[in-house]
Amino acid sequence: MTAEPAPRIATVRVPAKVNLALRVGAPKLDNGYHPLATVFHAVDLTDEVTVRRARRFSLEVTGRFAEGVPTDHTNLAWRAVELLRDYYRQTCGVRTPLPVAISIEKNIPVAGGMAGGSADAAGALLAANTVWGNELMPGDLSAIAEELGADVPFALLGGNALGVGRGDELSTVLAQGQLHWVFCVSDQGLSTPEVYRTFDRLSGWDQMPTPETLPAWEEVPEPPEDLLQALRSGDAVEVGQHLENDLQAAAVELQPGLRDTLAAGADVGALAGIVSGSGPTIALLAASHDHAIDISVGMAALRPEVEVFVTSGPAPGARVVSTEA
Repeated sequence: MTAEPAPRIATVRVPAKVNLALRVGAPKLDNGYHPLATVFHAVDLTDEVTVRRARRFSLEVTGRFAEGVPTDHTNLAWRAVELLRDYYRQTCGVRTPLPVAISIEKNIPVAGGMAGGSADAAGALLAANTVWGNELMPGDLSAIAEELGADVPFALLGGNALGVGRGDELSTVLAQGQLHWVFCVSDQGLSTPEVYRTFDRLSGWDQMPTPETLPAWEEVPEPPEDLLQALRSGDAVEVGQHLENDLQAAAVELQPGLRDTLAAGADVGALAGIVSGSGPTIALLAASHDHAIDISVGMAALRPEVEVFVTSGPAPGARVVSTEA
């Protein structure tokens, strides 16, 4: 019995995320990275990444949020495929895979704190691995994903997960039921490095530590046990009571209008609201899908300049949705 040939084209669907909790420690003195304890939650707002065999590498971006997305080697999806190709050449005992053309249908907002770029990188890894013969196992792809950024491994995994270290050391979180959301997307993105710089300034971590402050610098954020328990209970109200984001104050300082969006969310009856990741997207928690629809209508009236999406989670991670021989 012979193995089926690898498909010529593969399309992968990959989710956006929201951090239900994001605890951030002081930057490490040797590398500047902040230790994290975060709870990732994938939602069913997705990009689609298609990889097809080609004569040369290329990248095309279409869709609602295509504007401003790079279409060269600076795009994380392109870098993911290059890294995967190097890994194939070095470890899989096969010739260097032929080039591919990457197409991204961009439905996840850009620079919104929803890991859209990381999602595309995860989608490109899975799709390219498929057209190159599926030589690598999921664990191999996750190891490559860690080299691309802290959010990329979670985009492969999906669901709910606790992330520690840089956020890329993942463990699955047990949870019941679905959570329903209204995402409120600002018309201006936020730079993640700028948010972290502002966070450091607000926390007093833009200065070198002293003997008195060194213990605080060395503390590692603890997992948010109250939130984890709320997820296990499946009670959306309880989950809403334990949402937290250490980067929220920094994001609001950089975009003061986020404060108005959070206030409007409370006015229209959201269970809770939180800045997603480094922002500026606001995630408003609803009690049900119908409640989320009501919240979206209210937000459209109170904050017409903000784009709203109704979504839910947990959603699966990157998955192949179609192939073509």
